[in-house]
Amino acid sequence: MNQVVEKAAAASAYKARDVVNAPAIKQRIKERSAERGDAADVAAWLGNHFYRHVVGNLQADEPAVLRIADVRQLQELAGRQEPPAWALERLERRQAGFELPELWWVQPDSAALLALETRLVEFLSTRKGTSLEGKLQRVNCPQALARWTLEHLAFEKKQNSGRVEHSQSAVHGLLRGQHGTFVEFDGTSAQMRQEMAYESQMMGHCVGQFANRKSFSGGYGEHYAEGLESGRMRLFSYRTGTAQPRITVNAYVQKDGKLQIEQIKGKQNRPPIARYMPDVVTLLNHLPLNDEVPEDALSMGIVRRPPELLKSHPGLAPWCSVQELQTDDEQLWLMQQHPALLPRLNLQSPLMQWMVAARKDSLDSEVIERMPKSAALKQSLLMARKRPGRPGVRT
Repeated sequence: MNQVVEKAAAASAYKARDVVNAPAIKQRIKERSAERGDAADVAAWLGNHFYRHVVGNLQADEPAVLRIADVRQLQELAGRQEPPAWALERLERRQAGFELPELWWVQPDSAALLALETRLVEFLSTRKGTSLEGKLQRVNCPQALARWTLEHLAFEKKQNSGRVEHSQSAVHGLLRGQHGTFVEFDGTSAQMRQEMAYESQMMGHCVGQFANRKSFSGGYGEHYAEGLESGRMRLFSYRTGTAQPRITVNAYVQKDGKLQIEQIKGKQNRPPIARYMPDVVTLLNHLPLNDEVPEDALSMGIVRRPPELLKSHPGLAPWCSVQELQTDDEQLWLMQQHPALLPRLNLQSPLMQWMVAARKDSLDSEVIERMPKSAALKQSLLMARKRPGRPGVRT
């Protein structure tokens, strides 16, 4: 494929969307790539294709992706930084009635964005020995994601081809929980790769899926094995009974020594089952983690309390289940940052009940239906349903 055709194919893969904070997105992609120690070609691909995909294509619930309504909202999003003049002018002209494209804001570190980045880094880092070796720029982001999906479907079919035995010396106990024990893989063990293959065999995921199952080398497993052997990554497994894996957790080591959780997977890449949640929370509070919250944690109903709340209440654990958020401050924060998790809350506070009712049109109806309601609130909701809609304004 010549360069002209390649550029045309890449351009058609990415939609046009005016994202005000696009420079900050590009910078954070670059910073995370450096923190992981990505290869130069992987870093270059992320800075080109992934950046363009995030700006043009990423779809996620608010506040991960926001349509900017007016100048005030833009100023709130920009915080202490001055919003770009072109964006302010665009919003003012739209307010005056000019038909101009909408403006958007994409959070550079949202859980949805990080989950997508994790998948792509895994794919890009395992192209050695494939047709894409040395040619990563030829594949665009939608193509890479599609190939990742197809390869993982193929892994599931091969799962039972040959059995791998547990290697006890490749892991050591880390933390005992209510139902099992978290162990950590030893990156210096000669049996580590075999134990990774055992983990994948029992869990049905790609952490230990090696292209060569005899030498335990190549494929997706190589990406994780090299990370462990270099000290850039740590890998944990939650096990019950006779070394039966139930949950796999991996994390990248940051420059300051803290860890950033990348994935928390149950069997077949599904969220871990609910009864193991307290032990996962215990692990997250045990490890020296940064503030980033992975999509997998949110899928389980696990969040990290915001720094300002932890500062004012030093006795609180950073990581907790949604159900542990009991105060108005905590629940208001959840409503603003992770509204999709509100159905997991037991909303007993009158303040929260009224706040939720005020946002009923943008929240899951289950939240309104399940929460207790005072007589006054019931009456207000009834009146709101009976009130006729405001007539539209013709243009």
